[in-house]
Amino acid sequence: MACQSVAAVMDEQALLGLNPNADARYRQRAMAYFEQLKESQDAWEVCAEALAKGIYNDDHVKFFCFQVLEHQIKFRHAGLSAVQQQLIRETLMKWLQCQLMNAQPEKPFIRNKAAQVLALTFIMEYLTLWPKFFFDILSLVGLNPHGVDVYLRTLMAIDAEVVDRDILHTPEETRRNTLIKDSMREQCIPSLVESWFQILQTYQQSHPELTCQCLEVVGAYVSWIDLNLIANDRFVNLLLSQMSVEELREEACDCLFEIVNKGMDPVDKTKLVESLCQVLQSAGFFNVEQEEDVDFLAKFSRLVNGMGQSLVLSWTKLAKAGNVKDATETLQAVEAKVPLLLQLLVHEDDDISANIVGFCYEYLHVLKQLPQLTDQQKTNIEAVMLAVMKKLTYDDEYNFENEGEDEAMFVEYRKQLKMLLDRLAQVSPELLLEAIRRVFTNTMQNWQTAPFMEVEVAIRLLYMLGEALPASHGAHFSGDTAKTSALQDMMRTLVSCGVSSYQHSSVSLEFFETVVRYDKFFIVEPQHIPNVLMAFLDQRGLRHNSPKVRSRVAYLFSRFIKTLHKHMNTFIEDILTRIQDLLELAPPENGFLALLTSDDQLFMFETAGVLIVNGECPVERKQALMRSLLTPLMDAFRLLLAKLSQETEEERQTALADCLSHAVGFASRTSKAFSNKQTVKQCGCTEVYRDCLHTFLPALSCPVQRGVLRSSVRSFLHRMIICLEEEVLPFIPAASEHMLKDCEAKDLQEFIPLISQITAKFKRQVSPFLQQVFMPLVLAIFEVLARPAEDNDQAAALEKQMLRRSYFSFIQTVTGSGMNEVMANQGAENIERVVFTIIQGAVDFPDPIAQKTCFIILSKLVELWGGKDGMVGFPDFIYKHIVPACFLAPLKPTFDLSDAQTVLTLSECAVTLKMIHLKRGPEFIQFLQQEYLPSLQVSPEISQELCQVLQQPDIKVLKNYIKAFFQRAKL
Repeated sequence: MACQSVAAVMDEQALLGLNPNADARYRQRAMAYFEQLKESQDAWEVCAEALAKGIYNDDHVKFFCFQVLEHQIKFRHAGLSAVQQQLIRETLMKWLQCQLMNAQPEKPFIRNKAAQVLALTFIMEYLTLWPKFFFDILSLVGLNPHGVDVYLRTLMAIDAEVVDRDILHTPEETRRNTLIKDSMREQCIPSLVESWFQILQTYQQSHPELTCQCLEVVGAYVSWIDLNLIANDRFVNLLLSQMSVEELREEACDCLFEIVNKGMDPVDKTKLVESLCQVLQSAGFFNVEQEEDVDFLAKFSRLVNGMGQSLVLSWTKLAKAGNVKDATETLQAVEAKVPLLLQLLVHEDDDISANIVGFCYEYLHVLKQLPQLTDQQKTNIEAVMLAVMKKLTYDDEYNFENEGEDEAMFVEYRKQLKMLLDRLAQVSPELLLEAIRRVFTNTMQNWQTAPFMEVEVAIRLLYMLGEALPASHGAHFSGDTAKTSALQDMMRTLVSCGVSSYQHSSVSLEFFETVVRYDKFFIVEPQHIPNVLMAFLDQRGLRHNSPKVRSRVAYLFSRFIKTLHKHMNTFIEDILTRIQDLLELAPPENGFLALLTSDDQLFMFETAGVLIVNGECPVERKQALMRSLLTPLMDAFRLLLAKLSQETEEERQTALADCLSHAVGFASRTSKAFSNKQTVKQCGCTEVYRDCLHTFLPALSCPVQRGVLRSSVRSFLHRMIICLEEEVLPFIPAASEHMLKDCEAKDLQEFIPLISQITAKFKRQVSPFLQQVFMPLVLAIFEVLARPAEDNDQAAALEKQMLRRSYFSFIQTVTGSGMNEVMANQGAENIERVVFTIIQGAVDFPDPIAQKTCFIILSKLVELWGGKDGMVGFPDFIYKHIVPACFLAPLKPTFDLSDAQTVLTLSECAVTLKMIHLKRGPEFIQFLQQEYLPSLQVSPEISQELCQVLQQPDIKVLKNYIKAFFQRAKL
């Protein structure tokens, strides 16, 4: 029966709102009541009374009362009177006492919340008001199962608050937690350990769930208490006996894992692990193949992994310390675990295998460090190789067409196995090469009858060798003859045995991946190129029935052609004919099923470009081929643009705009084929790209879908600036005019790099255009930055910050490209307005990246206009605005001198001061000493010190001094 007594006065109507099914009105009232109880001085006491006296049977009300109490302890504990603090302690103990008398335990969520509140009270009061916390609880609950349950939950809640390293704590909390642990070690840990032993012994048969909870507690606490309290015969024997009890053994395994994982002296650790292993082995736990419970074996594998890694760590420490005798013994202990390691590694359940990979990896690392390997160690290496090869193999259940969570887990597991393969290659490359060659050759001889998973893994192993056996720049076919001839043999077999026709997507993909990984093989043996080209071009590759294979092959084909373009001369026109249908722009109609997506087609257009540009045919032929590649795109673009201008339905507009964007993107991608050796001009392709510009630029004035169209045309212009050079200049003014109309922050942010690219590349050639576009661009930026935005709209704030940065970097490009006249010819009022924005950027916005750019600009302007023959009135501006900016920016509280980016800004600030001194000389020093520094209350001594450093030739001295100067100023 529940403890019951006189009713506490609570708002019953509000409590109705705690029920999850209550309507919104009641729920709101409950929320308001919660806030009221949380914030009042003493109204919360009714919750304490309700809990102590067990007044309410409704679980939601009980949980609510604990939440109110939790708030008082967590946020208002220091403000409570001594009587109120005592009330909380008494409430919790009375509630706990009720649990002992109740026939049924509370629901788990109530018990967890109670444990949290007990843990919080412990943290607040253990060191001061309630040092007997554990003794009080233990003497109350004894061995009552309901009480023991809450006691164990409380210990786990304390662990979460005080010990758990995954939770971030303030320095103050960390100090407090250290004090709590120290006090617990001194005062109560032995008693707690004794209570755990009693619980484990008493309840292992009657209440296995309590025993498991207790094992979890031991595992959590063992990392920071005296290990001798746990790692003794009495305790360990109990744990080992529980390894044989079905309901307990997984938790017992985890508990032993935590014991083994505890940091300790290497010799002691070896003894501990060895004694555990002896008992486990004699109890039959090492007979893995007889165990059917995979969940337990996964835990056991983790335990063996922990023991193995602990022994390796002990060996490393002992070997480093020169302790030969103990190191030898520890290495023997490691070796003795290898048969078990291999059984677990090769287990058909991947979780069991994955849990032992860490130990296997570190064992191989040990072997790598040994001067010579014994025959047994070589046998072990071969056994690990065979296990890895076996475990890399797909199973029947793997779903290639619809990969889900299980498939993703296998892919991750394969990555772990690859790490083992790479490590094997470091330990014994000859053994690995020979083993893979054996498997590969046998499988390729029988590929027609072998299951797909065997064929795939054989090719996969050849592929993996490429990373496991390093070669600079993929030069696997020169140098070490044993390696190169083995790889060459395998590649020859791969491309000539017909396996590319195997009817499974995983084999097809692995074939093409491997061909491209070893594309240098075809430079050595070019006679195989035609066969492989056909595989790429027919139903084995680009026309495979799996979209996934087609997509990947499109990318791999472009890589293959790029590497081997010199060997493609005789095949160019044939390839272009065969891929012609794959270069068609997919119409915007729904339901049109193209073989390749538009992203895949980008690679096809690039490939076509590479073939045309690098061919050895005459210029006229290249020109004709490129025109036949680009003309269909231009024709389609004109038609679609006309349709878009008249289309009213938004969904259809979007489809048309995407299609237009793809056309521009494809044309752009073909230009990637040009290089310094093979320029657009030399290939006679200038005219066709000029035609593309004529065709694409009208899209900038299209009134709908502006974002997509502008973005694609802008990208094309970027490419043309590189490819066409000055031929592109006539197109820029009109394009800029369109792009500056009705701009958003993002449009401008993307337009500025285009102007900066033109400025940096053409410099004086574009000076008249820049003078013309400068103020319209600047005003467009100012207008967007001035638009109001919601206070909490972080996306808008970030867009503005990025635009501001782009604006400053544009001004930096203009000032840094030697075109003084661009800004100088904008009229005094405009110049002043722009330079003020630079001052503002340097001082007012806490963005060190932008601030750094602003100081670079200010320094450049001082260099350009700050001398005797500089701009009229500018020296005045230096003293009124630039000098103060150099001091006010670093003095801001947001200017964080411990941040690396901010320190770079400060360096540029120092460079600006140095430049002012260079241009103004003694006049500047006089201004600082007599006017400016005194106005900042800088003492004459420090003022003189700063001025002396300023006059030294070495800028480094000034940078270091300035940092120290502002660090002192901020104290």
